[in-house]
Amino acid sequence: MRRQLIALLTVAVPALLAGCDLLGIEGAGAVAAKREAEGKAIGGACRHAARSIEQCYAANKKADKAAVFSGWREMNDYMRENKIEAMPTADPVPPPTAAADEAGEEEAPAPGAAGKKPAPKAAASEGVKPAAPAKAAAAKPH
Repeated sequence: MRRQLIALLTVAVPALLAGCDLLGIEGAGAVAAKREAEGKAIGGACRHAARSIEQCYAANKKADKAAVFSGWREMNDYMRENKIEAMPTADPVPPPTAAADEAGEEEAPAPGAAGKKPAPKAAASEGVKPAAPAKAAAAKPH
């Protein structure tokens, strides 16, 4: 009887302990590894997007700085070895300004408004047409 109980416990205890992973409880080691991997991915993406490490830190305040730097440096070395050019983003992240933070203004423009310039207020209110583009003036022979 005692042998059967020991045999049952020998099989049952490891099976029960293996089920802890199924509950979704992550250990401290898994959380640290995930955080480091995310930091390296952020750093690598910043380097590939031609962002400085300072811009990367400013845009990702919650990421681990050591992991971000490690990823940025690894991507830099990889890009140098393979002669890969950086691919700047179409909408670069503007550096944060102290005046915008204190005034509570938005730091980034609205999506789609990056290339548009607002019309001058005086011209818009008086119904005056904006000046002709420089291309039309340059095309005319003198």
